[in-house]
Amino acid sequence: MSRAVPTRAGLGGLIAWAFYDWANQSYAVVIQTFVFAAYFTKHVAGDPNTGTALWGNTIAAAGLVVAFLAPVLGAFSDRAGRRKPWIGAFTVLACLACAGLWFVAPETESIPVALPLVWLATVSVQLGTVFYNAMLADIVDPEKLGRWSGWGWSTGYAGGIVCLLVVLFAFVGEGAWLKFPRNEAQHVRATFPFVALWLAVFALPLFLITPDREGTGKSWKQAAGEALEQLVDSFRRVRSYENLVRFLIARIFYTDALATIFALGGVYAGGTFGMDERRVLVFGISLTVAAGLGAAAFSWLDDRLG
Repeated sequence: MSRAVPTRAGLGGLIAWAFYDWANQSYAVVIQTFVFAAYFTKHVAGDPNTGTALWGNTIAAAGLVVAFLAPVLGAFSDRAGRRKPWIGAFTVLACLACAGLWFVAPETESIPVALPLVWLATVSVQLGTVFYNAMLADIVDPEKLGRWSGWGWSTGYAGGIVCLLVVLFAFVGEGAWLKFPRNEAQHVRATFPFVALWLAVFALPLFLITPDREGTGKSWKQAAGEALEQLVDSFRRVRSYENLVRFLIARIFYTDALATIFALGGVYAGGTFGMDERRVLVFGISLTVAAGLGAAAFSWLDDRLG
C-alpha cells in the first residue's frame, strides 16, 4: 500500500507556512470576532438580542458541519497525500465569501445574504486550517514541532494585530486614510473585501515556497474508500486509544470556551457595552496582543516539557 511521504521544509518554507496563519487571522479578527460580528448585531439584525441569537446559531451550524467533515476529509487527505489542494480550495471559498459581505447593507433585508456568507466563510476557514495544521508534522523535525506550532500561532496573532490596525486607521477611525462614504456604513463594509485581499496575498507564500508531501497516486475513489475504512476501524478500536480519547474530551471543553470568545467577543462588546467600531477595534487589538505574547512564550515550553 503506497503512503504519502513527508517532506521537510527549510527555514523559508517554515516561515511561509507560519505566514498562512498571518493571512488567516484576518478573517478571525475582522469577520468572526470584532468588526463584522458587531456590525451585524448592531446595524443589520435590527436589535442586539436578535443579532446575537442569529449570529450564535450561524456559527454553531458552521461548527457542526466542520465537526462532521474534518475527520472525514483529514482521513482522506492522509490517504491521498497532498494537503495544498485542499488548503487552496478552501482559501478561495473563504475569500469569495468575505468579499461578498460588502453587499450586506445596514438593514434587516440583508440578513439572508449575511448569514449564508458567514457560514460559508467559517466552514471554509476551519476546514482549510485542518489541512494547514496537518502540514506541520510533515515539514518540521519532531523536536521542533512545539516551537513552530507556537510561532505559527504567534505569527497569526501578529497578523491579526496589523490587520486590525490597518482597518482602524485606513477605514474606520476618524480621519481614515481611505475616504469611504459613511452613509450605508461603506467605510465598515469596505473592510470585508479587504480581508479577502489580505487572505489571498499573504496565503501565497505557502503555496509558492512550502513543500507539500508527495501524493500517493491513488484515485479519489480509492482514497475515499480507504479513509472511511480507517475511520470505522478507529471507532471500533477506540478503547485502545485511551490517552487520545481523554485528550479529545478535554479539548472539546477547552475549544468550546475559545470558540465562544472568538464568536461572541465583538458581539458582546458592541451589543452589551454599546462600543462603537473604533472602540471594538481597540478592544480587539488589546486581546490579540496578549494572546500573541502567550503563544510565543509557551512555544518554547512545549518542546522543553514535552
